[in-house]
Amino acid sequence: MAAKSPEEEHPKPAFGWAARDQTGHLSPFKFSRRATGEKDVAFKVLYCGMCHSDLHMLKNEWGSSTYPLVPGHEIVGVVTEVGSQVEKFKVGDKVGVGCMVGSCRSCDNCTNNLENYCPQMILTYGVKYYDGTTTYGGYSDSMGADEHFIVRIPDGLPLDAAAPLLCAGITVYSPLRYYGLDKPGMHVGVVGLGGLGHMAVKFGKAMGVKVTVISTSPHKKEEAIGRLGADSFLVSRDQDQIKAAMGTMDGIIDTVSATHPLYPLIGLLKSHGKIVLVGAPEKPLDLPVFPLIMGRKIVGGSCIGGMKETQEMIDFAAEHGIRADVEVIGIDYVNTALERLLKADVRYRFVIDVANTINPTH
Repeated sequence: MAAKSPEEEHPKPAFGWAARDQTGHLSPFKFSRRATGEKDVAFKVLYCGMCHSDLHMLKNEWGSSTYPLVPGHEIVGVVTEVGSQVEKFKVGDKVGVGCMVGSCRSCDNCTNNLENYCPQMILTYGVKYYDGTTTYGGYSDSMGADEHFIVRIPDGLPLDAAAPLLCAGITVYSPLRYYGLDKPGMHVGVVGLGGLGHMAVKFGKAMGVKVTVISTSPHKKEEAIGRLGADSFLVSRDQDQIKAAMGTMDGIIDTVSATHPLYPLIGLLKSHGKIVLVGAPEKPLDLPVFPLIMGRKIVGGSCIGGMKETQEMIDFAAEHGIRADVEVIGIDYVNTALERLLKADVRYRFVIDVANTINPTH
């Protein structure tokens, strides 16, 4: 039996933009979405954020990409249809989907609201779903998922600024909470002022902690303190500045995906301090053991968050007026935006205006 084309696999026609190969170049693409199952929520996509991992996946830099690839896992929209057994959502609700659309639901991680660490977690795009078909992301006109993996977007949160919370937001919120770096009066460093870093500053400040941005770019100081509300700013290449701040931080959220030295960062921590890595450098980082031993310090990691915590994070953002800083673009601009993203030339997240710019007649 001949394999079905992406257009024929499912009954619901869909339209998006996909990469066909490792060049990562995106162009219009017709495919199909599954029929809405009993527990499924289908929605019209209004906005989709562009995440750094989209770049890695588009160019197959992690070696796991399959083509055609429709990226996008910061997806928000309005519900158009719900399955007969859906309890939490109704047509017209504002909803979102983040980095995952499935997990086993029965392992220790899943039963403890940590679906993000399930060995069988299914990513929102570029992997096989239970039915053997490929998952397609939010650079598309429609989306559907099991209601368990759908997040409610509270009123008062603008949808374009809410989209990046579903990946960038939860990626920094979760470690602040889990590693106990959310107590008022604590001092937390944030390495890198990009899509993740600017969210870490905002969540940290809303939790009442003192936030210091640590960056290689001196010109970001005014932005960090003046606009984002950080308490202080360190240029990581300035030995004097680093020396003066040694042993002053309770924890550090390290958002950088490029290879970079951990040694000076570990030095900034107080005894029992924690540095949490949320960026994903392609090459292993050097881990100096002596400074860890000499202060009972921890190097940890964190990856997005479970569904319960993701909802908590979105509600917290709505309550505290936290928004991602976004540059809204049309889909025609997406390839240029990817080039700019590669150069970190965005403040701080591109968000595609899907509803107004992706349509099959386009």
